[in-house]
Amino acid sequence: MTQNSASKLLNGDTLHRTKQDKKAGGNGFVKNHCLFQQQQKRYRRPAEKSHHASRTLLYKKTFVESFEETPLLVAVLTYMGYGILTIFGYLRDFLRDWKLEKCHLAREREEQKDFVPLYQDFENFYTRNLYMRIRDNWNRPIRSVPGAKMDLVERVTPDYNWTFEHTGKVLKDVINMGSYNYLGFAENTGTCADTASECTEKYGVGVCSTRQELGNIDKHEELEKLAARFLGVESSMVFGMGFATNSMNIPALMEKGCLILSDELNHASLVLGARLSGATIRVFKHNNMQSLEKLLRDAMVHGQPRTHRPWKKILILVEGIYSMEGSIVRLPEIIALKKKYKAYLYLDEAHSIGALGPRGRGVVDYFGLDPCDVDIMMGTFTKSFGAAGGYIGGKKELVDYLRLHSHSAVYATSMSPPITQQIITSMKCIMGEDGTTLGQERLCQLSENTTYFRRRLHEMGFIIYGNNDSPVVPLMLYMPAKIGAFGREMLKRNIGTVVVGFPATPIIESRARFCVSAAHTREMLDTVIMTNLFLSFHFDFGVK
Repeated sequence: MTQNSASKLLNGDTLHRTKQDKKAGGNGFVKNHCLFQQQQKRYRRPAEKSHHASRTLLYKKTFVESFEETPLLVAVLTYMGYGILTIFGYLRDFLRDWKLEKCHLAREREEQKDFVPLYQDFENFYTRNLYMRIRDNWNRPIRSVPGAKMDLVERVTPDYNWTFEHTGKVLKDVINMGSYNYLGFAENTGTCADTASECTEKYGVGVCSTRQELGNIDKHEELEKLAARFLGVESSMVFGMGFATNSMNIPALMEKGCLILSDELNHASLVLGARLSGATIRVFKHNNMQSLEKLLRDAMVHGQPRTHRPWKKILILVEGIYSMEGSIVRLPEIIALKKKYKAYLYLDEAHSIGALGPRGRGVVDYFGLDPCDVDIMMGTFTKSFGAAGGYIGGKKELVDYLRLHSHSAVYATSMSPPITQQIITSMKCIMGEDGTTLGQERLCQLSENTTYFRRRLHEMGFIIYGNNDSPVVPLMLYMPAKIGAFGREMLKRNIGTVVVGFPATPIIESRARFCVSAAHTREMLDTVIMTNLFLSFHFDFGVK
């Protein structure tokens, strides 16, 4: 890496599919990003020394992320594939309109033909003509714990994926590479299952009321105190649904006259919460500090549109691990910008809590930062803790405010008691307060499995995205036809994985997404790796 390119990275150059500083790979271009642990040994003029050194010293460890641009030939062929599907889609819609082909779509009743259409046919064009062709890769019913291995219910379709029928057979011991069971706590045996069972016998399975009425039990308060201690914050509040934790709490904090700066790859729950708040939303490029700083500077200089009054509040929305990219937020730089421009920071640790850091306490722990530097710490219990729900952590004044103003607290039913107990037990295990080293062992195993799986795929030439320490591993497929073929062929070999395409990803960046777990053995990972290698020779996907 040249001196000039290193300087650009330290200045916050984009990490996401940029054309600068790239080197040719076998099937496109690769860019490896590295923020060095120590200041570079070279002489600078005093004016630039402090600027670059301050950026370098923000990171206490090497930060490496790699993305590869879609090769031109692959992009052209992918667009051609979508074009052919679109042409045939219009042809089939024509045949359906003339009743020459059976229509499985939702339509208005005959007596409502003069009404304004309730179902938007054209808006569902993609669903009808592409998604339905490969729908068998999603919504597969399982009939076991989503652990390292699982049992799937076999199903067939008589009408090309419009409907499914269960055959009564069960596919046994399918290697589970799709669940967010990062620490392996999704299990029906062991301490977590035993304590949850005991809690069910004492409290029942539901509370049937909101927290502000008769739905507040001692288990909720125990969990909130434990979560605050786990996160290293003054106070915390738990909610029964992870999605609602974002979508219902952001509107309680932001309003008209406020500004939200959102990463372009943020989860739908963050996007929905920002929209419901009524605040002005501006999007910055993924993990691009130059883009974020420009928006912050413009907000300070120009203020609100038309009136140019200062913004009431400025809130930066980011995630810890981005689940489609496998990338980790550049939190030290974001905190530095937040302090510089007096903004607030909302950190969504849905995928990073429990999965990152030497103590499993998320991206803040991973970078060795002070939790007090993050104004609103949000996360979910649906991944690493093997449960459900979410939390908000921060200052006591913040949490007390949300208890009164959050729609999730006022109107939503409180968390189920056995779910609460599952989280308490798993969290104490991670913290080592259960008297065992099981939690630390699982954290170490997840880190080892992640490093091994990513390294082997990279050595074999597969095109994978994201950070070296991220347990979310996207493997690029690119073409739409390969999405369905890859998912089906993996299942034939007793491996369950998630395939993702447009609109969840850019149209030319379809991928398979593997989620590594501490419950996976080395033999399981080797089986998945070798199956990928075998299929790559047949489908020619994602290999340099």
